[in-house]
Amino acid sequence: MIKALRGTKDILPDEISLWQRIEAIGRNIFNIYGYKEIRTPIIEEASLFIRSIGDATDIVQKEMYVFSDRGNRIIALRPEATASIVRAYIENSLFQAGGVAKLFYIGPMFRSERPQQGRQRQFYQIGVEAIGSDNPFIDAEVIALSARFLECLGVKKFHVKLNSLGCQKDKIRVIEKHKENFRPYLERLCETCKNRFDKNVLRIFDCKEDSCKSIAQNIKAESALCDDCAEHFEKVKVGLNAIGVEYTIDNKMVRGLDYYTRTVFEITQESLGAKDAVCAGGRYNNLVKELGGKDTPAIGFAFGMERLALALDKAEEVKNARCKVNTFVAIAGDALYNEAFKLLDSLRMAGISSEIDYDTKSLKAQMRKAEKLGVKFVIILGEEEFKSNKVVLKDMEKHSQEEIQLDKLIAELCSRPGLEHSYTKKVVDR
Repeated sequence: MIKALRGTKDILPDEISLWQRIEAIGRNIFNIYGYKEIRTPIIEEASLFIRSIGDATDIVQKEMYVFSDRGNRIIALRPEATASIVRAYIENSLFQAGGVAKLFYIGPMFRSERPQQGRQRQFYQIGVEAIGSDNPFIDAEVIALSARFLECLGVKKFHVKLNSLGCQKDKIRVIEKHKENFRPYLERLCETCKNRFDKNVLRIFDCKEDSCKSIAQNIKAESALCDDCAEHFEKVKVGLNAIGVEYTIDNKMVRGLDYYTRTVFEITQESLGAKDAVCAGGRYNNLVKELGGKDTPAIGFAFGMERLALALDKAEEVKNARCKVNTFVAIAGDALYNEAFKLLDSLRMAGISSEIDYDTKSLKAQMRKAEKLGVKFVIILGEEEFKSNKVVLKDMEKHSQEEIQLDKLIAELCSRPGLEHSYTKKVVDR
């Protein structure tokens, strides 16, 4: 039997309603904040990510899926979305519209890392990018949006952590200070971090090896912000305070990608355990220029969909929101199957989610199936009732039933509270 590749996972029908809920709420709140959806290819030239993410990062050195295509081009499955969106922003001249390009995305990413809870080798992200402004209140807006998204989803006990890396000159000063701090421990670092010491010492703070983590915990957090960056960071905090977004400052947060400058942030959620990050983001003011565009500031964030699903899966309001079939058409006798099938179609065309038993079973067996589906109503077609142009409508929650005229059934169902309708009726009535 052929199985899914290690690090990949089927998202089954019982799970997909939760994913659709996350996507729908995301699309709604992103639109409220003025963000529009963009979809970029999952394959790009590998150089795009090497230039943007940094060749000293774990993603580029260990995790990126790279291959040669038939034209001998070096191709990569995208490990993250920001570089692809910046490439699309430049290539399609989105800057010509003026102002800030507010974009959001939903889709799969790929990293060859050890599979773990909430993270697969093919994983999904939902995120936003705001390209075209260095205003610190855009930073505050983006951070607030990430928090509001979690609130709308019903995620509890999450924490926003905030830091500023400063501009490129500030980062160089910080890197030199951290080199001095890490130098006495150089021989105790893992081989990867020994290489990071020369290429980008900040990456040591992201190492997962216990020895390196213990060393990093004892390293003094360095802050060397220039006046402009310090003022920018203070205004970000002023903006967050003004709209009531709670946060804590974490001076050791550096983020795992080289393109970050100035504001960086992360959101953690208590129920996820050690791997508790659900969102990460920050500014990348130099990336557009580095990839061939004009000098354009930008900021964004990404949520891991799997981590969000884990954080939401046990929430009661989410359990109650899982998709259910509203009605079930049952028949007392095979002779009425054709009429039941016509009724089923009428219900669906009216936008009422409906099902029927496609096997020839007893009415009792059909009722058991309806109960298993969790339907609100069962419509029973019996021979005597049908001769009078009636059906029996059974309310599964109230355990009551009544006879209703067949031609008034749909209007009656549509008047019942809590019955969900789809957009199909609008299409049919057109």
